[in-house]
Amino acid sequence: MAAGGGALAASVALVALVAVAAAMLWRRRAVRGAGRVCVAVLGDLGRSPRMQYHALSLARHGRGVSLLGYFQTRPHRDVLSSGEIRVVPLSELRCSRVGPKLLQYVVKVIAQTVQLLYTMLRMDPPSYVLLQNPPGLPSIAVAWVACLFWRSKLIIDWHNYGYTIMSLNHGRNHPLVLIAKWYEKLFGRLSDCNLCVTDAMKEDLWVNCNIKAVTLYDRPASYFKETPLELQHQLYMKLAKDYEAFKPQHVAESVSWSAERSAFTERDEKSGDVMKSRGRPALLISSTSWTEDEDFSVLLKALEDYEQYINEGVKLPALVCVITGKGPLKEYYNGLIKKLHFKHIQICTPWLEAEDYPVLLGSADLGVCLHKSSSGLDLPMKVVDMFGCCLPVCAIYFECLPELVKHNENGLIFRDSDELAEQLKMLFLEFPSLEGKLHEFRKNLRASKQLSWDESWDQTVLPLLTQTE
Repeated sequence: MAAGGGALAASVALVALVAVAAAMLWRRRAVRGAGRVCVAVLGDLGRSPRMQYHALSLARHGRGVSLLGYFQTRPHRDVLSSGEIRVVPLSELRCSRVGPKLLQYVVKVIAQTVQLLYTMLRMDPPSYVLLQNPPGLPSIAVAWVACLFWRSKLIIDWHNYGYTIMSLNHGRNHPLVLIAKWYEKLFGRLSDCNLCVTDAMKEDLWVNCNIKAVTLYDRPASYFKETPLELQHQLYMKLAKDYEAFKPQHVAESVSWSAERSAFTERDEKSGDVMKSRGRPALLISSTSWTEDEDFSVLLKALEDYEQYINEGVKLPALVCVITGKGPLKEYYNGLIKKLHFKHIQICTPWLEAEDYPVLLGSADLGVCLHKSSSGLDLPMKVVDMFGCCLPVCAIYFECLPELVKHNENGLIFRDSDELAEQLKMLFLEFPSLEGKLHEFRKNLRASKQLSWDESWDQTVLPLLTQTE
């Protein structure tokens, strides 16, 4: 294992040295594009909302933006329609799966290094590279080399630590994890400016890495807001074409068989107005990347308890539980879901278009977050978006979560499936009454005056750009 770790360390060092030599050789040829910014993420652009927001904010201030990353999922239409933003797609690498996993990983790192450096050096030279971390191996080193070549400034936006995510699979003392930790600290210190997502991460970066950062909290984009009933109905009708959970389960006596109905809403045939259906189920929503830092068995066990409450005579509404997202563990959890046999709960796991996701969040009754930070230092973006839609949240506890979720004020914090089940019972006991905790949390969210993303970005990031030019 130590030999494998040495092989990876040697490959990382070799790639970095070759890249530095190439950059220094050609450095004099680079001419920066005044004011232009390369916003880069070695991941799927469509699933990197914060980097999309950075690009839109830069474009709003007249900056030309090269948005670099994998084009697996379509970014938001505002990004694609902006005249200032040019998407620079990376081709998805298909590395050989032959040989030990360690060798496969080393080959992948080398291939990504060559691909990323080649793509960056063919771009119009920017004044800044704004890079998301993680993933940082090999992107931090490559971006630093590109900045040497261009004589540009490197800004790292720290969302988390990559080595802590790696440790979920391998353990904190695995040689790969230790090498990744060394690499992240070393190359992270070579940046010109740093952003991070929480004050806890800001402190940790300074104390443990000697990196000075500025906190830029995640904020919801302007399109995350409560959804008008008409738009709710349109989305429900659209989703009902593909998902059984959104179809009406029974027809009330007062409603014609021919009425335009979903599981949650119906359109009055005479007036054309949309109303919420009597006896409608509650809509519970969660979103995920289906990775190891979210244990959805906690939610599934809580739903089993919720079903049992109803079977025991507790007056609770039926539930439609929507879990959105893509990721490596989706099929595993879909297998667990298929084994559940609920009478009062329906679960569906769709992938929503970028424009539909905020509409569904703004239509839901309660959000659930199972994100457990691998470092304990980052906050879940999904909760930020839910709060933008004034959607109360039940979130699983980790160290810095109270920076975002205020227990018993804008949501509830739980530690296990039993606590979550009790919270679901308490919150839905009077559903759909406008009394009780659920409505109180929503009122608190409506009353809270938080900075928008644009306001926060203008106060935090814009000065960094002007000061370093």
